[in-house]
Amino acid sequence: MSTVAYTETSPRSGGWFTRAEAWLDERGKGAWIAAMVIGFIFFWPVGLALLAYMIWSKRMFSKSCRSHRHGDDAARMGRRHGFRSSGNSAFDAYKAETLKRLMDEQEQFEAFLERLRAAKDKSEFDQFMDDRAEAARAARDDEDDDEVELKA
Repeated sequence: MSTVAYTETSPRSGGWFTRAEAWLDERGKGAWIAAMVIGFIFFWPVGLALLAYMIWSKRMFSKSCRSHRHGDDAARMGRRHGFRSSGNSAFDAYKAETLKRLMDEQEQFEAFLERLRAAKDKSEFDQFMDDRAEAARAARDDEDDDEVELKA
């Protein structure tokens, strides 16, 4: 019986820079920005170096600071969500597929909600424009009535 071992590179296995990078990534973009500001306050070249690194690594402009460099979906999902291998490759494959399906469903649901919000916004805007047009028509009718009374 052979089991496939799940190998994951731990931030602890790297140097201090890798550990610091992983620690900041876990806390999100705000932690990176705070580190950069503190770097500027205490020693401006450190802040400048952090800013350059954030721009170079695209952390400044991405939605999330978490790294997606590795191509294996199951391993990436395991790192992202903290899941570890059960030691059974069939179960791990099933778990990875189920999680991928759930993530796809979540993306589809978020897209649905976005379309729903857009439809609601359009409906509210159309109602505003109709109300505005009605008010303009009422004002024009009032002016026409005033002109008729003046002529009479």
